[in-house]
Amino acid sequence: MEHTAKPFEQTAEDTHLGAQGAHALAGRAVVSVAHDADEQARNLVGWRQTYDQLAAGSFVGTLTEISLDTMKIFCETTSHTLRQACEVRGDAYWFGIPAARDQQARIDTQPFGAQTFAVRPGNVEFELLTPAQFSIYGVVVRAEVLRHYAETVERMPLDAWQPDMPIVQAGAGRLAYLCGLLAQRLNDADDAADGVGRRAPAPLTDFERNDLQAELLAALFDACVADGAETAEPGVDQASRRRWIVAQARDYVLVHRSRPVGVPELCEQLHVSRRTLQYCFQDVLGMAPATYLRALRLNGARRDLCGRAAGSVQDVAAAWGFGHLSQFAADYRRMFGMRPSEALRAM
Repeated sequence: MEHTAKPFEQTAEDTHLGAQGAHALAGRAVVSVAHDADEQARNLVGWRQTYDQLAAGSFVGTLTEISLDTMKIFCETTSHTLRQACEVRGDAYWFGIPAARDQQARIDTQPFGAQTFAVRPGNVEFELLTPAQFSIYGVVVRAEVLRHYAETVERMPLDAWQPDMPIVQAGAGRLAYLCGLLAQRLNDADDAADGVGRRAPAPLTDFERNDLQAELLAALFDACVADGAETAEPGVDQASRRRWIVAQARDYVLVHRSRPVGVPELCEQLHVSRRTLQYCFQDVLGMAPATYLRALRLNGARRDLCGRAAGSVQDVAAAWGFGHLSQFAADYRRMFGMRPSEALRAM
């Protein structure tokens, strides 16, 4: 049986929730269990696919899926050997990463696993052959998002990065990092769904969704770079140039302090690639850009809280782009060893 579903960005319509429902579902984990291969194929929205079970026995499949604004991430586990005829619908790209490094699958007869992963564009049918007790992470990204990110953040055309073959050779450490990002969100959601009396994770906030999407895009591009490869670009080996880029990034964040500025936005504004930005921050400050820029905003909030003209904790948090008070309080306490309210009282 072949199942035809709508593209992942139309998940809300599939559940009859409309535009408001789409926003509510974004970032929320959905966990399903199937006891038939066709049922498993139907559970993954946005695909045309047919699953043929190739080994005897009662089938069990699980799917943990999160729809974000520009991509969908999922983890699929199947109990039996399957032949899958698959096609992602729409102008998108699918990335398939085996969850266990000791397992191999085949895409269009070619084996992948260990230090490789699979990638296929939308509206192109491909064949997967997956072994018994197999788990795979999937990332489906809108093509226009991938192209824009490649050009503005990685500073390269998508064609220069996107491989023609369905198999991508990856650095082991970088691939492990990508799997870790996916596991952190998806595996935790799956465990919560199985646990007795445990609450499922809350849906991601707008900022958390944007941050996760940027992290995943960066990890996908990084996975195609060999471990230990040089990250500096030509012309970024002068100390003054590196310090200038860091200073410009700091100034931009301070000017726009009322909202969190991410690495992709900085790359667009400073006209540098993400790797250049990372290299400069690591060389000048010994840390990643996102880590420093968050610390910069926390320090600005601390100064306001300790100053005589400080308003409420909520006012200060909002002035420095921290939209969620509980998260701000947790980050502040982790950084400075006290609650924001304690700093305000001590002024």
